[in-house]
Amino acid sequence: MGSIWLLPAAYLLGSIPTGYWLVWMVKGLDVRTQGSGNIGMTNVWRVAGPFWGVLTLLLDIAKGALAIWAARYFFPMDSLAAIGAAVGVLAGNVFTLFLGFKGGKGIGVSVGVFFSLLPLESAWGTAAFVLVVLVTRMISAGSLTGVSVMALSALWVLGPQPFPLFALLAALLVWWTHRENIKRILSGTENRIGKKQKGKKK
Repeated sequence: MGSIWLLPAAYLLGSIPTGYWLVWMVKGLDVRTQGSGNIGMTNVWRVAGPFWGVLTLLLDIAKGALAIWAARYFFPMDSLAAIGAAVGVLAGNVFTLFLGFKGGKGIGVSVGVFFSLLPLESAWGTAAFVLVVLVTRMISAGSLTGVSVMALSALWVLGPQPFPLFALLAALLVWWTHRENIKRILSGTENRIGKKQKGKKK
């Protein structure tokens, strides 16, 4: 039970709205009112440029990796501590304390978390992400495919152990945060790389 503090600490870490703050500092804009309205890498890229989009992704990945590192450093034999840290940092990213509990979609943080917990399966998920993005030119479609491949391959390789089961739940959370993207994919209106976005998507 000594690891219980990891959950709120990881939540606060995940709550840091890196994309929002970067766009505000660089452009003086609220990224939530621009483009897709999301605070993650893709929309930051559109609003502030590639450098700031990539920096947003790297900082989100770092938040996820740092949460798992802390769990393993302080509680190296406790897998539940790592899961608690993962839950906290993902929840913070999606329901950030600093933006009225409305945050990102969990992709960058998930990359940091799952490359720390399930590196091989995460590599497979990354390969699937790249392939789907190359074919569809849709970051959202690649993200949904990648997180699904990661979770399902973890279950296939390791069976119903704590990390794979958590990966499956995290994948479902990512699908939920992308529900508007899924609607646009099905209707053929989802934004594609190389195609200018018109207005703010609701």
